[in-house]
Order: sequence, then structure tokens, then C-alpha cells
Amino acid sequence: MYHSQLRAFHAVATQGGFSKAAAHLGLTQPALSDQVKKLEERFNVLLFHRHKRVVRLTQLGEQLLEITQRKFTLEKQAVDLLSAHQKLEKGHLNIAADTPLHVIPLIARFKRDFEGITISLRIGNAEEILNGLQNFSYDLGIVADMQEDSRFHSVTLCRDPLVAFVSKTHPWATKQGVTLKELANETELILREPGSRTRNHVEREFSMAGLSLKVALEVQGREAAKEAVASNLGVGIVSKPEFGHDSRLVEIPLSDCSATMTESLVCLREKLELRSVKAFLNANKIVETVAPSVQ
Repeated sequence: MYHSQLRAFHAVATQGGFSKAAAHLGLTQPALSDQVKKLEERFNVLLFHRHKRVVRLTQLGEQLLEITQRKFTLEKQAVDLLSAHQKLEKGHLNIAADTPLHVIPLIARFKRDFEGITISLRIGNAEEILNGLQNFSYDLGIVADMQEDSRFHSVTLCRDPLVAFVSKTHPWATKQGVTLKELANETELILREPGSRTRNHVEREFSMAGLSLKVALEVQGREAAKEAVASNLGVGIVSKPEFGHDSRLVEIPLSDCSATMTESLVCLREKLELRSVKAFLNANKIVETVAPSVQ
């Protein structure tokens, strides 16, 4: 309510006079003097001793200056902060992904251009990530098998086949391929938690083939599945690029599995206008196309 009047007072106090203060604020001297006068009259106080061309703060004026100094310092800091964000010199992005495999290269490319933007990365399954996007916990997510949803903007990054994997000491470690029937009849599986897209694919493929799953263990997360398989508790299934490299494990192609895992970059449509989100997409040259599968 009193911002313009306090600004006028602060300018006179810091510039040492009404004419210099008016020039500093880009106002006429009468307009500036009127703002200060209104402030004094509103509270029936005297803020300046005026004698000819000499202006000197009263004791109350000195006390008020200490306050306006803090006020306008904070205002400048606020403007500087907003300007830095506008230029993307500062800021923060919350990103969630179902695996670090696809998201880390994207973050690396973005950080080369925008060093001042900090990033938090959380790993979770698709259900957790989509819920987090909806409740504004995350700005961007990398999700497997994203379904059409009007609330989200999504761009498919890749499509990849599923593979089985066993421990290096498993009897199947030398196999060149395995069928779903062999998996159903001859072994037990290590399955991801409900909500995992990998698990959904496995269950669907077995159902379509008229086969039953034998589950040795249900685990939370891909790393836990790998540890269980390394300990010879069963056979795991992941998308080909997610298998990565682990000297304890051996990848086996699924010869009759038609399912593929897609990975998509996802955000709420309303967050597309965020400069940091736009910059992330642009830095990675992400457009409405499908990237090739990882071979």
C-alpha cells in the first residue's frame, strides 16, 4: 500500500536530496516530493529536516531508513533471483526415472548448457513416477510403456526387447536362447513388484501363451532382482539395455517373446511452459518422434 511512498523516501535518504532522488527514479521532483509529503502527512510525522537545499534525516527518518534498506535490499535480491531463473542461470528440476540408464545421458547433455540448474533424480517404478508427476513432486519422468493420457505430454525415446538373465553358474548360462514354455516348465522367476511395467509384460506374455508363472521371489526394484538371480534364486527378465553389465550374470534372448519395452520422457502438459522443462527438451533435441531401439 505504501510501496511508492517508501521508495520515494528511500531514494531521497540514500541519494542525499530530492533532485538526485527524482533523477534516480525517473520522476519529476514535484512528483517525488508529493510522495514523501503524503507519507509524512499520513502518519503525522517528519522524516526530513529541510533547510533551503539541504536535506537531513530526522531521528525517525534514520530509523525508517534502516527498515527500508532491508526492504529494498530484499526486493533487489528477489528481482535478481527471478532474473537468474529467467535466464536459466539458476533453478532446479526434479526428475524421476524407472532406470538411470536412459536419463543420465539426458541430464549430462542438459548440464553442459545449464550448469546453474540443479537436478534431483529419483528412481522408481512407472506407477510411482506418474503419481509423483501428478502431485507436482517431479517435473519430468522417464516411464516405461507410457499409455495415452491427455494429462501428460510424452515423447517416446526407444523401444527394446525383453531378455532373460541367469547367474553365471546356472545350468542355462550357455544357452543361446530360451522359450516362454521353458521358463514356465523348467524354472522359477524373480518378478518385480506390482506396478512394474516389466512385470506387466511378463504376465501378459505368459497369459497369451496359455502358460503359468512359477514365482520364486517378488522383489522391489531392478537391482534387487539382479542380486536374487546372482544368488541362484531364479531367472530374471528385463529389457535388453537394462541388463547392462554384471560379471555374475548372463543374458539369454527370449526366442518367442514379442513384447517390447518403450521408454518415454513424460511431463504434465501444464509444465511444458516451464523454461527449465523446455530447455531440457531442447538441450536433448527431443521432438515428437520415436528413437531407434537399442541394439
